[in-house]
Amino acid sequence: MKKVVIAPQGFKESLTGMEIATAMSIGVKRVWPEAETVLIPVADGGDGTLQALVDSSGGEVRTANVEDAIGRTIEANWGALGNGSTAVIEVANAVGLARLGQDERDVRNASTYGVGQLFTEALDAGFTDFIIGVGGSATNDGGAGMIQAMGGKLTDKNGDDIDRGGIALSSLENIDVSGLDPRMAEANVVVACDVNNPLCGPRGASAIFGPQKGATYEDIQELDAALGNFADVIARDLHTDVAEIPGAGASGGLGAGLMGFFDARLRLGADIVLEAVNIEQHLKDAELVIVGEGQFDRSTVFNKSPVAVANRAKRHGTPVIGIAGSLGGGFREVHEHGIDAIFSLVNRPMSLKAAMDDTSRLVAIATEEACRAIAISL
Repeated sequence: MKKVVIAPQGFKESLTGMEIATAMSIGVKRVWPEAETVLIPVADGGDGTLQALVDSSGGEVRTANVEDAIGRTIEANWGALGNGSTAVIEVANAVGLARLGQDERDVRNASTYGVGQLFTEALDAGFTDFIIGVGGSATNDGGAGMIQAMGGKLTDKNGDDIDRGGIALSSLENIDVSGLDPRMAEANVVVACDVNNPLCGPRGASAIFGPQKGATYEDIQELDAALGNFADVIARDLHTDVAEIPGAGASGGLGAGLMGFFDARLRLGADIVLEAVNIEQHLKDAELVIVGEGQFDRSTVFNKSPVAVANRAKRHGTPVIGIAGSLGGGFREVHEHGIDAIFSLVNRPMSLKAAMDDTSRLVAIATEEACRAIAISL
């Protein structure tokens, strides 16, 4: 009996990883009814990481009322994994850019306060280990809001609390962590991160990620200087130098805050997820591996999860096929990174909406046809 490992990402704005994997399994069984299909949704630290980890661990998605980047109360998701000790926080779920309209973006004053509230929610529920997906934030405050939400004091030269937001860090004089939630001293924090930008400078948080959050040239200069001041005060008061650490600039400098205050470790998101779902164990005796994402293109090779899975499968000499919503520029580069063949969903002229509305059926068809091609004995 064939063992087929099915390890796709979710297709953005369409189906979750588990829904895609289920459709792929249907396609496989149309060709090999007796095959054992092992469904392992994966992700790379961005969208879908929370869901993939929850699905694979037998955990659950929980909700909490927190503040978004501009201070409105919203309902945000977080993940309680099946081991009972690990919580997953997707920063974008709380303070994401996607939660704001174009005219609501306020990069100077946007705050990570809601991220701190999610930490507190998980701590109250008894969780001690944290996986943090940092992509997609609307903030540029270095994680200062998170610290303010969790009892840390950030004060100016008069001893008054500074305002929330990145620009307020220009007036920061002192950091006092004596009131910071003591439970974090025992917590283990791992940050799923696929960028290596430092906190400040031409490759820093403000310069590289600020413009997409609405920052003007003047904003970038001021925010960069404010984060530089934040790093200086952290170095003096916490004896931790976060300014130049690769990844410190992730998510508007949240990487720096997580490392400086919580001694977090930064790791590639795909590696974190694949370890959490125990992918190596499942791949050992697989005869075929199927991966997938919404679009295969040149960026897929940069340790995105399809390639990360394929690289591991190749250690066992296992063939790997990819199922894609669409094929973008440079998609053939994935063939040099362990994915032997790619099949696209679109099997006739159709609009993007039509394809997204019919994704499950199209995934099953594409997977079936890929398996039929494999089953041909020449």
